[in-house]
Amino acid sequence: MMARSAPQTVAEAPAGRPGRRGKRMMTRAFVCAVAVLGLVACGRGTKEDIVSKARDISKRAELERVLGQPDEITKLGPVETWRYKATNGEVIFLIVGDDVTLQAAGARDKAK
Repeated sequence: MMARSAPQTVAEAPAGRPGRRGKRMMTRAFVCAVAVLGLVACGRGTKEDIVSKARDISKRAELERVLGQPDEITKLGPVETWRYKATNGEVIFLIVGDDVTLQAAGARDKAK
């Protein structure tokens, strides 16, 4: 007959097999990875998506309500340029005072 050893604890799990703590950590890492991928996938979308959402918008507050905060704002006197990054480029809105007056969609600038 073989002698019985003391029961193993989580810290004494056999090599090559994770204990309960290791399984929990792996599960948490997996859940975090899935959440990050989900957030990336739920981004602003393509240039076409952004333009279609903002098609009939003429006021600054309405644009911000529909598209959220822009990724970049440039100001020159009363003129603001709001830049929204898309998966396939960017969309730029020109705002004078409270009015949205121009929109342009283009490719991202390539590193030179």
